[in-house]
Amino acid sequence: MTVYVDETLDWTLIAQARGLKYSHWCHLTADTETELHAFAAKLGLRRSWYQRKGANDVGWHYDIVPSKRAMAVRLGAVEVDHGFIARLMDQRRRERDNAPGVPGGFVCGNDPRAELTEGDRKALKDFGDFLERRAAERPAP
Repeated sequence: MTVYVDETLDWTLIAQARGLKYSHWCHLTADTETELHAFAAKLGLRRSWYQRKGANDVGWHYDIVPSKRAMAVRLGAVEVDHGFIARLMDQRRRERDNAPGVPGGFVCGNDPRAELTEGDRKALKDFGDFLERRAAERPAP
């Protein structure tokens, strides 16, 4: 199990729009939510600062300022880049979508258990057919 911190960025425009005190922060996440919350407690973070938009959200994290990031690294957090965080979120999404009880095939939005309608399936098929026709019409390089 690992805790991760990405690079600190300047979020001044967001901070000003929201009336936030700090304008530079990064993301703290982990392999599991349990580990993330335990680590956040060691950093003195409030649980209310935890960010998760719903049960199916795979982007759960804490935003932390540079001083907390430095402390996190001293406590063993692994420094990663934004690309790593994106790949981690993709992995979580795949694990969520392939969990037992989740229907196969295309799924809708952030809820992997919500199946597409027949109309949605037809639209996807039609679009796939269009892409195949377009690819066949292109001259070979």
